[in-house]
Amino acid sequence: MYGTARKAVPSYFYIMPKIYLVPTPIGNLEDITFRAIRILKEADLILAEDTRTTGNLLKHYGIETRMMSYHSYNEHREVQYITDAILGGKNIALVSDAGTPGISDPGFLIVRECLKAGIEVECLPGPAAFIPALVNSGIPCDRFHFEGFLPQKKGKQKRLRELAEIPDMLIFYESPYRLVKTLEEFCLHFGAERKASVSRELTKLYEETKRGTLAEILEYFKSKTVKGEIVIVVEGKREYQVGRRKLVS
Repeated sequence: MYGTARKAVPSYFYIMPKIYLVPTPIGNLEDITFRAIRILKEADLILAEDTRTTGNLLKHYGIETRMMSYHSYNEHREVQYITDAILGGKNIALVSDAGTPGISDPGFLIVRECLKAGIEVECLPGPAAFIPALVNSGIPCDRFHFEGFLPQKKGKQKRLRELAEIPDMLIFYESPYRLVKTLEEFCLHFGAERKASVSRELTKLYEETKRGTLAEILEYFKSKTVKGEIVIVVEGKREYQVGRRKLVS
């Protein structure tokens, strides 16, 4: 007996052995693409920065793919195992706790080593916290400099002095516990009257963006208990100087 003929499926629907960088929601679980869900379902293994956090996402979408911890503390130890697995025909997806892997999260090392080994790397488009913070800041965003997290000790003051001279918009990630101190340092190095915005809890229930001068934003957050991941956007020296000339002319 002949079996039932199967309908041909376009080749682009098949997942090929490679590593996939899969962006995940930064808060609202609806902010994920159909393609990302499919890749996570079809992959042989998901590398997760925190398996508990990623586990909540997978459970929400009924994804049962096996996970393995992959973070800044073990990435050097696991990279050879991962590249060997892909070369052996396994499809592996890399995710961070939120957003796009490699942006202030693990990702660069495995991408570099996969490319060295001749493994194809594919990065899906998707969420990154600084994009909505940048666009809704109200500051011209045609040119920007993404700094991410500042160094906490050695070299921080030197780096702030360097950033003060950059003409393009500046974007930072910061912890809620360091927000007030960071804003104080920004006022000192960048000028208290520079325009800025602070976004926190993006896409979540208590999302908030505070806009104004650095001095105004600092005063606002001094009296608040701050929670959630934070993105700080500061206008560049070029825009700041233009604004000052208009005020004194």
